[in-house]
Parts: sequence; structure tokens; C-alpha cells
Amino acid sequence: MMNAGDLYTQMVEITSRYLGPSADRFINRQVRNHIGKEPEDLVGEDLLRLIDWIRISMVFLTDDDEIIREYLNRLQDLATEFKAT
Repeated sequence: MMNAGDLYTQMVEITSRYLGPSADRFINRQVRNHIGKEPEDLVGEDLLRLIDWIRISMVFLTDDDEIIREYLNRLQDLATEFKAT
């Protein structure tokens, strides 16, 4: 069974493909500022809420819509996977 720590770790792994070494800091800030939780307390439904905030942040970092869409789709798949467990 997957836990919240696994969710956070997988979020950072996915994000590192797009943001490199700043992925951990980026996801940590998103979780704390927009969900108001500690990263280890995340659940799949939280990620669904975070995806909208992450989309907004990514628009400021890149104008490549395809990259943003790919990244958000991967996060959506992860959220679905964690909701199912």
C-alpha cells in the first residue's frame, strides 16, 4: 500500500524532469502554501487540488504549453493512482 510519503516522493520525481534540482523545493512550497499540509500528510485528493496551483506556477516558468500539459497529465495520473489505493 502506498502512503503519503510515497506520493510526495513520486511528485518530486515527476517534477524533477521539468524543474531539475529545484523540484523538491517547488513541490514542498506548493503543498505547504496551497494545501496547508506537511508533505508527508498528502493524499491523492490533495494532489488533484494542487494541480491547478501547479498549472498557474508553471505558466510563469515556461510558455511551452506542451511541456505543461505533459507534466500536469503525469501528475493527474499519479493522483488517480493514489485515489485508487
